[in-house]
Amino acid sequence: MKPANIRDVARRAEVSVASVSRVLNGAGPVTDATRKKVMEAVEALQYVPHSGARSLSTSRSQTVGVILPDLYGEFFSELIRGVDLAARERGYHLIVSSSHDEAGAAAAAVRSMRGRVDGLILMSPHAEVGQATAAVTGGLPVVRLNDGAADADGPSIVVDNRGGAVAAVQHLISLGRRRIAHVAGPTDNMEAEARLAGYLEAMAGAGLDARVVEGDFDMASGRRAGLELARGGVVDAVFAGNDMMALGVMLALQDAGRRCPEDVAVVGFDDVPLASLVRPALTTLRIDIAEIGRSALVRLLAQIDGQQDAGRQTVRPELVIRGSTSGPDAKPRAANERTPVAHHSAQGDNQDV
Repeated sequence: MKPANIRDVARRAEVSVASVSRVLNGAGPVTDATRKKVMEAVEALQYVPHSGARSLSTSRSQTVGVILPDLYGEFFSELIRGVDLAARERGYHLIVSSSHDEAGAAAAAVRSMRGRVDGLILMSPHAEVGQATAAVTGGLPVVRLNDGAADADGPSIVVDNRGGAVAAVQHLISLGRRRIAHVAGPTDNMEAEARLAGYLEAMAGAGLDARVVEGDFDMASGRRAGLELARGGVVDAVFAGNDMMALGVMLALQDAGRRCPEDVAVVGFDDVPLASLVRPALTTLRIDIAEIGRSALVRLLAQIDGQQDAGRQTVRPELVIRGSTSGPDAKPRAANERTPVAHHSAQGDNQDV
């Protein structure tokens, strides 16, 4: 269908084009009744006002929106850095917002950016958040990251979280570890669920009993989980659902007087910058977070330029072996050795990284 224009909105709201313009631009007096009718028409028609249309030469705002579940932590800092560097190279600016993992907040963030940006990068690993944003993006170009809207069409970049988790557990098993616990991320997060599924798959495949402790993708929850596991004294390895929880586990082990990796080996996921700086350095599943951001921006600008893109790009993590698993009891391997992850294909993939 042809995208709605301002005249379509005016016709549906039964007001003048000038009234629609005043409502959308926040300039000039309008009654509450008129504003309500205009906004209802905008929603019904999924009209996307284009602030850049004021420039007859480009019809662009030279701005893109980025909506993330959170803005706190090294993962999101690295992602934004990758997007920003690529945007600056191409003369674009960013508007960044957080959905706080809430469907209503995510949809509101999208609405607030319509008319101000040429396209959107959306990260929404919760299903209801992904579906909420899919309903309000209208005709805007969008690239989705690790998206919870499984049935959403269009360009996306996803991480092979399950395959990475399998590789993490298999690494620990290869070192002779058998009592391997998992600190899981939030239960309603699709990335956390995929990493948990990979852990359970690898443990079952090796005939080992699983032990799962709940976490929340932050260091504090990892430390709480680590203290619980250290008090039990029965685990010899921990695979955490992300690096920040893994670092929390390592702090807890230190507090409890247990050595890493001699007593308990630890593996994380993501390879945030801090992972290589702690001691012992953290073994983890590496994804190039900044590169994901850069790739998302490049693909978004290609859409804005009129190129068709409906493909899913899958990022395969790499196992980066560091000191948290390569102690005296580990099989001899070079520090920082990288092992490719076994290919776990998701249906519909057409690109790998």
